[in-house]
Amino acid sequence: MPGIMTEEIFDVVNERDEVVGQAPRREVHARGLRHRAVHVLVFNARGELFLQKRSQLKDSAKGKWDSSSSGHVDQGEDYDACAVRELREEIGVALARAPQRLFKIDAGLETGWEFCWIYRGESEGPFTLQVEEIETGAWFLPAAITAWMGEKPGEFAPSFVQVWQEFRRRNGL
Repeated sequence: MPGIMTEEIFDVVNERDEVVGQAPRREVHARGLRHRAVHVLVFNARGELFLQKRSQLKDSAKGKWDSSSSGHVDQGEDYDACAVRELREEIGVALARAPQRLFKIDAGLETGWEFCWIYRGESEGPFTLQVEEIETGAWFLPAAITAWMGEKPGEFAPSFVQVWQEFRRRNGL
């Protein structure tokens, strides 16, 4: 029926990121089951990174700054298709194929038991933000993000803190 939201179903995965079953979003999170997600870091030509501030309506990390676009991989979906979908849904960027894969983070407490593929995209914006998901967004230089995170790590989604630390480590920042 129109207007009724059905709960998302995720693939549940084992410690090797192999699908072992499916479960509703609420159960996956309540039981700490391993599942999959993507984070896309969108940079502009000036080298700035677009960050989104999560909506107060989100079920976790409300009002925290996060990756340009991120989200759960749906049942039967692969990481690349999810990256394309999340970019389109959250910030209005339509791509024919997934952006560049950078690295993968293993599921753990910091990621909310999500295996995360991290992608790099490029765009100048402007973006069309999904109001149910995103309160606002802005461009930041990487050094400013690092300094801000060092001073006020609680202003960022925990998974983004881990993503940013790994990104910096891999890029010598």
